[in-house]
Amino acid sequence: MDTDAIFLSLKLAFLTVTLMLPFGIWVAYKLIRLNRSKPWVEALLALPLVLPPTVLGYYFLVVFSGKTIFGIPMVFSFTGILIASLFVNIPFAIQPIQRAFESINPDIREAAQVSGLSKWQIFRLIDLPLSWRGITGAAALTFAHTLGEFGVILMVGGAIPGETKTASIAIYDKVQAFDTAGAGTLSLFLLGISLVAIVISYGVFGRTSTSRKINPHA
Repeated sequence: MDTDAIFLSLKLAFLTVTLMLPFGIWVAYKLIRLNRSKPWVEALLALPLVLPPTVLGYYFLVVFSGKTIFGIPMVFSFTGILIASLFVNIPFAIQPIQRAFESINPDIREAAQVSGLSKWQIFRLIDLPLSWRGITGAAALTFAHTLGEFGVILMVGGAIPGETKTASIAIYDKVQAFDTAGAGTLSLFLLGISLVAIVISYGVFGRTSTSRKINPHA
């Protein structure tokens, strides 16, 4: 098994989730307060879901080529694939949290405001605790999607061992080299991680749906 590729994929997924969750929570919180512009903003944020990875990869190459961050090149580097990963995971990190925020009964926020709580206190004491299922689902989906991302990572980072060669790219290389056993082992690893993430996501949202059927005012 290509342990370097697995470690790199896990590192990329962990950093992507760590950086995207605060951003996803902030954007989702802002989205529930938009009115006329909301469909346009939501459509823009959902673009990575429908655009082909090659299109995203091409634009990343155009924007990143020749640019550096603290002297580190933004293409064919771990920094580059991390930035690309953050962009392609925007809808996975935002949409579940947004739906969780929207499911909170507005009367709860109004009652808290009447009680004298500030917006920050309402967010910290009410919105976040009641949205933990959406946040957990967003983390699971973002983690799994990052592990499986192929097209954008390949175009932006190439396949540099220990730097940009993730598990999904290693599978492709092994298939090209007719190493079906190695490709099968790595594929099984990604399949297991993805299945666990989906179970977590469906599990938390399933419990949410069940609780609403039992108590529609919850």
